[in-house]
Amino acid sequence: MFDDRYRLAFKAYPYERSGDQDQDRPVRHPVVVMGGGPIGVATALDLGRQGIPVVVLDDHEGVGMGSRAICFAKRCLEIADRYGCGEPMLKKGVVWNLGKVFHEDRKVFEFNLLPEEGHKYPAFINMQQPYFEQFMIDELRNLQARGAPIEIRGKNRVEHVDVRDDHVAIDILTPEGPYRIEADWLIGCDGANSPLRGMLGLDFTGRVFRDSFLIADIKMVNGNFPTERWFWFDPPFKSAGASTLLHKQPDDVWRVDFQIGWDVDRKEELKEENIRARLDAMLGPDVEYEMVWSSIYTFQCKRMDRFRAGRVIFAGDAAHQVSPFGARGANSGMQDVDNLGWKLGLVINGLAPDSLLDTYNDERIHGADENIRNSTRSTDFITPKSDISRIFRDAVLHLSERHAFARPMVNSGRLSVPCVYDGSPLNSADALDGPARTRPGSACPDAPLDDGFLLSRLGDDFVLLTIDAEAPDTLEEGGIVVRRVALSAKDDPTGQLAARYLGDAPSAVYLIRPDQHVAARRPGFDDNLIRQALRRAIGQEAQT
Repeated sequence: MFDDRYRLAFKAYPYERSGDQDQDRPVRHPVVVMGGGPIGVATALDLGRQGIPVVVLDDHEGVGMGSRAICFAKRCLEIADRYGCGEPMLKKGVVWNLGKVFHEDRKVFEFNLLPEEGHKYPAFINMQQPYFEQFMIDELRNLQARGAPIEIRGKNRVEHVDVRDDHVAIDILTPEGPYRIEADWLIGCDGANSPLRGMLGLDFTGRVFRDSFLIADIKMVNGNFPTERWFWFDPPFKSAGASTLLHKQPDDVWRVDFQIGWDVDRKEELKEENIRARLDAMLGPDVEYEMVWSSIYTFQCKRMDRFRAGRVIFAGDAAHQVSPFGARGANSGMQDVDNLGWKLGLVINGLAPDSLLDTYNDERIHGADENIRNSTRSTDFITPKSDISRIFRDAVLHLSERHAFARPMVNSGRLSVPCVYDGSPLNSADALDGPARTRPGSACPDAPLDDGFLLSRLGDDFVLLTIDAEAPDTLEEGGIVVRRVALSAKDDPTGQLAARYLGDAPSAVYLIRPDQHVAARRPGFDDNLIRQALRRAIGQEAQT
């Protein structure tokens, strides 16, 4: 399935003896990341780019095979772009914006996830997770070559942790025996079954749904499907299951999800002849294909009660799980890293209080709850739990074929969108009667400029974005330097900058956080109020 480069890249970071293993006393590191998957590597990229030393510990030696996650949303790609690896992902991925929903043998409607122009990245790309991971590891190697203080250690399995007031002691097992290191901060990115979570006696709360879904990734030789997301409720190919999802991936590989029920023999269902029977019923006798990868999963919507336990912080699947429909797993994990990285960097550099990290917990629990809510609703619609629920669902599908008002009620997986941190303690009061999409707490939407795109200009530090408003070129407060990005609606080639950031206002001043979320916005520059908003955004001042 994968080209030779990525087939060989399974050992992207083979075991090498570390100098820490030769020390008489444990070496202390500012940050240790447990888990070398996409969220762990993204964490290392974020911190390493800030010049913060970070060690990644992984019990494997590189990229895992199998497609696993395949849908990467616009916001996830924008974050990856800041880390330096968005463009190769876009080049490799299959771009799609159009989805179609079928009920039995009828198309009931279609939808466009990004009908507006003026964004560097599309609504979604499809790409096998190993590619996503490898592109980030490539960038990690580039940063290392430029002197970034990042180290990734394969075959270093964490056996035990001891959380203390000012650090974490970490016992590690390698092919050459055990050793111990210490970390000022330990970040748990070790997946849904998180050994770290188990070591600390922490658990998930939430729901496990009584249904099973079979994934089959196939390489079609002569199939003729468009690059779209197709979802069937009660598909006419009955042996395929109660619902079916079809997606295209790179390398002419297609992802098929079959809903197969709860009381199934998983070993039997995963036999190739039984998977082929479902695929043949769906594709017809004339389509030739090769089997690439298969798996069975169960819908789960769960999270930890808190994502921070003193000096230990959890991110990605280690902190929360959602059902795959809606592509909220890896995408929400990348938003975790996006939120945590700049906050931890400020705390380590003495520019923000330790309590700023509690806002990571607050804001990302808000995001996790939003994902769980949407995933639960999707699951309940896809798999009705009662006769009445099924009657309601089928009535909605019937109406949606002819009436637009019913289509928003159809839920084949509400797809991942940027989280808005409404109510965050880091937000300042909204002083601009501007568009709702750029209110405090929101992720900045992209917009085309004469020389590229807005998000590329914002970068990953604090920015004062001014549109037809005067302000100083730089502003320093408490050791943090805020740079100005000065724009004018007169130079807006498409009018989309004004539509997304001004609305009917003649001018605007935005304070943008390093994760490109809006901290404050005002109709004009006020030095005292902007400084107050900055202190609030780094957890130093509460709103009065």
